[in-house]
Parts: sequence; C-alpha cells; structure tokens
Amino acid sequence: MANQGLIPASERWQTPDNLLEDVWSALHVVHGKHAEWPEFDARMRLHLSTLRDELETLYGYRDDFDTFLVELLGVAFAAWVERPDDLKALDRRHEEDPHWFESQKMLGGVCYVDLFAGTFKGVEAQIPYFKELGLTYLHLMPPFLCPEPHSDGGYAVSSYRATKPSLGQIEDLRQLAGKLRKEGISLVLDFVFNHTSDEHEWARGALADDPRYKDFFYIFPDREQPDAYERTLREIFPDEHPGAFSQLPDGRWVWTTFHSYQWDLNYSNPAVFEAMAGEMLAIANLGAEILR
Repeated sequence: MANQGLIPASERWQTPDNLLEDVWSALHVVHGKHAEWPEFDARMRLHLSTLRDELETLYGYRDDFDTFLVELLGVAFAAWVERPDDLKALDRRHEEDPHWFESQKMLGGVCYVDLFAGTFKGVEAQIPYFKELGLTYLHLMPPFLCPEPHSDGGYAVSSYRATKPSLGQIEDLRQLAGKLRKEGISLVLDFVFNHTSDEHEWARGALADDPRYKDFFYIFPDREQPDAYERTLREIFPDEHPGAFSQLPDGRWVWTTFHSYQWDLNYSNPAVFEAMAGEMLAIANLGAEILR
C-alpha cells in the first residue's frame, strides 16, 4: 500500500480534521466526476469521522493509514455504484430511522435453506407462510459456497460471491431477497469474517506465496511462535482439532482456531480489512438488510 503524500502518522494525531479533508480531496480527484459521487459524498461525510476514529485504534500507527482510508472508501464507492436503485432508496429510509431494526414490532425466523425448503426457490414459495406468521425478517444460515464435507455448517466459506450449488445460484438468492423485501420481510445473513476455508482463493494464494495474499493469514515457518501462543490459547474443539494451529503440506503452520480447514484471517494487515469490506458490501448488494 503506497503512501500518496497525505498526512503521515507522526502528524495525524494533531490534525484529525485536516486528515479528513485530505482523504476526501484524494477521493474527489479519482471519483468526483462520477454521476453517483454527490450522494455518496453527502452520506459518507456524515459518518467518516466515526469510521476514522474506529479504524484509527487498529491502524492509526501506520504511516499509510490515510492511504488505507482512501482505498477503503474507494471500495465502498465501487459497491455504491453497483447498488440497485431500490436498495439505495431503502438506505435513505433507514438513514432517516437508523434504529428501525430495534423496533418492538420486529419478529424473525431462522432456518437453513436446505433443511427448511430445499432451495432458495423453495424458501421463496414459503413467503405467504412467513407473512401469515407475521415475520418482519428471515435469517438464513450461511448459504455460501463451502467445501464438502468440511463446511462447518456453512461457516467455512470458500467464496462470498457464490452459493452452495444444491441451494441454487447467487442470482436466486438475490431474487429471494427482493421478493422478501417487497413483502416487508428483511433478509438476514451471517457474515463470516474471522476466517475462510482453506479452499478460498485467498488461502490458495497464501499457500502459493502469492505476494498479494501471503500476509492474509497467520502462517509461521516452524513451531516457535505457535508453541508460544498455545501456552495461553484456549482449545475450541480439542477432541477433533487439538491446538490452534495446523501444519501445511510444505511444513509451515497456519493459525486455525476452529478447524484445520478454517484459516484465521490476519486483520493486522489492513489489506485484509479492505478485502473483507468488499465482500461484506457485495453481500449487502444482494439485498441482505442485516448482517449478523
């Protein structure tokens, strides 16, 4: 992540407002002439200081922190450009009532797609039943692509841009979200962001020493650091996965808190946060109104 000549970390703590202006100036140079920019600019200016303050506790020590913010907001703007008009209209309504999801009138249901109705189309056929129950939101357990049989119930995600084939295609999930929304039912999806499956393209890239992904996970050349960590780490599933690290075919060790096929993401690397933000916004653009 190259520094673009914005405020260095040594000066940032003294001039937070100037940082925001520099960030927006850099964004405006790249995106300011786009037809979608004015509304994005107006909405994000309401929240940028909060975003900056939250992220500064994680990455504020880095000299490229301001550049990271610029790139992160560039990802957000790209997702905004792709966001369907009806979801943008919904965003405006939610902006006016930011606590809408806390209403005492909210009533939800939760299910696995395959166990309840087989496919997305099957769930869609049950919308009249959901309305009869009075549901205002439907929480689908993770429907995204996972390795089989090592799926961990949908939480070992191989791709956030594809669904389990037996449930239907990603466009079927998008259509289901739209049909639910028209009937006043919000779609809720889990956002699995602690780890990915070992079949995710990021994991495959890290295993192959791809420079883009080599620091996306905690990978160690030997047992020295894993042994040090495991003096105080709690085992989650000791019977089936003793310890918190798994050995790779090349002899290295990767941090795997839950299962050997679920690799923990390295959020000390801001590129991981940026990449996962892109996946989160893609899920939101499917029509998920709430991410758990």
